Amino acid sequence: MLPIKKSVCRRKSCRRLCPKKIVFNIKTKMKYLFLVIIFIISFIVNPVKSLAETNVSCPENMVYIPGGSFRMGSESSDFVEEKAIDDVKVDSFCMDIHEITNAEFAKFVQETGYVTIADRPLSKEQFPDLPDEQRKPGSLVFQPPEEGIQQVGYLSWWHWVTGANWQHPYGAESDILGKENHPVVHISYLDAIAYAKWAGKELPTEAEWEYAARGGLENKKYIWGDEYSETKANTWQGLFPFYNTKADGYLGTAPVASFPPNNYGLYDMAGNVWEWTQDFYQVERDDMAHKSNPKGPKIGYDPKKPGEFGSHVIKGGSHLCARNYCSRYRPAARESQSPDTGTTHIGFRLVKRI
Repeated sequence: MLPIKKSVCRRKSCRRLCPKKIVFNIKTKMKYLFLVIIFIISFIVNPVKSLAETNVSCPENMVYIPGGSFRMGSESSDFVEEKAIDDVKVDSFCMDIHEITNAEFAKFVQETGYVTIADRPLSKEQFPDLPDEQRKPGSLVFQPPEEGIQQVGYLSWWHWVTGANWQHPYGAESDILGKENHPVVHISYLDAIAYAKWAGKELPTEAEWEYAARGGLENKKYIWGDEYSETKANTWQGLFPFYNTKADGYLGTAPVASFPPNNYGLYDMAGNVWEWTQDFYQVERDDMAHKSNPKGPKIGYDPKKPGEFGSHVIKGGSHLCARNYCSRYRPAARESQSPDTGTTHIGFRLVKRI
């Protein structure tokens, strides 16, 4: 019987049987098997979220905002209260596609009989030194200087007007006929909370509002990019408060959704009217960094308004914001507002958490 010789693996058919190649194939298979196991484990850990967030159904006239992390505020702003805050995280939620309109607010009032703060007389207990005439229901109305006047005092364009409210935005002689699709104004924080409770929704936190306004864009000055545009939002064109060229087509509020939406499909996240948020206002917000779903400070105070307490953050700017004044139609911008005070340029929109 002839001795069996060990063959040398030189041909391709033979190399398939080489021990070295077999070891290589086993290592490769183990590597892929390991990756598959990791994928399966990660899916098991978060199966509900993975499936739910791909099939989220928001209520009518709301859009889905996918959660994530972002840099809040701005590194380049001249306003100290807009200082950038790193790594702020928000969970996914649904948000109103546009600001609450006059028609929507009218339905709420009709069904509940709610009376807004602007419709109520000022109480004697809260304002004991005011004469009865000055305690009549009313609100703050923007009134531009008379023609020919070239210099005015700061904030002198705001006037307390008796009879001004959401149905009569400029006083008792005005109305909202034909403006059913305009954002409701003269809404205080307390009014917005009442509406939210009725609607089964909530006001957004400042972090949620800004995250949604940015539409996924990172470190951009405006919700659409870095260059100002007269056609992207309802803002003031011209020299505030003296004249408005109406280059954007509007002198006051515009119907909601009159301008292009951001990348999330949200309208009027810049300009038109300021919007209330849940958060109390304070200048410093450093403790919001590296937090999930931060809700701001425990109390509200703005040193620029020492007589007001409990102020909340409003966002988005309005049709009264101009390049020479305010310019707060930026996602990083923020302002304080007393919770019991509405004006001709403050409205709101709501969120529903998932």
